[in-house]
Amino acid sequence: MAGPATAVVAGLITAWLAVRSNDGLVVDDYYRQGLAINRTVSRSAAAERLGIRAQIFLADDRIRVLLGTATAHEALSLRFVHPTRSGMDQSVDLTAMQPGEYGARLRPLAPGRWHVVLEGNDWRLAGDWTIPAADTMTLGGGPRKAVAADTAKEGKQ
Repeated sequence: MAGPATAVVAGLITAWLAVRSNDGLVVDDYYRQGLAINRTVSRSAAAERLGIRAQIFLADDRIRVLLGTATAHEALSLRFVHPTRSGMDQSVDLTAMQPGEYGARLRPLAPGRWHVVLEGNDWRLAGDWTIPAADTMTLGGGPRKAVAADTAKEGKQ
């Protein structure tokens, strides 16, 4: 009798945990997010069509973005999205420091893999970045290209 009784108790505990715990990966508005995918894809395609390329430098609590295009953008935003913990996500509005160069302060990021999204008014670049393995990242310049590289000398200046 001990075996079946243990299985029943374990099943009740599992059911209780399933009801009481919050699964942060499941969203309530999945339908609306699904509809937004088309807009996201078109913005990514626009970045590719325009040939937008960005280098992102991370040093201490500062983030610096160099755009490889000469076009001026009214507003840029940069998001760091943790793959499993949405509470760790960060979003910053970048300010123009000089033509083609933007910057902002950033809270320290936990080591690990991050999804990075750089957005302009009508375009979007995205890629994955492993921190602290690389403190420089290049987005754009080809179809869904995101390459992490070692620190460039010009990025440290």
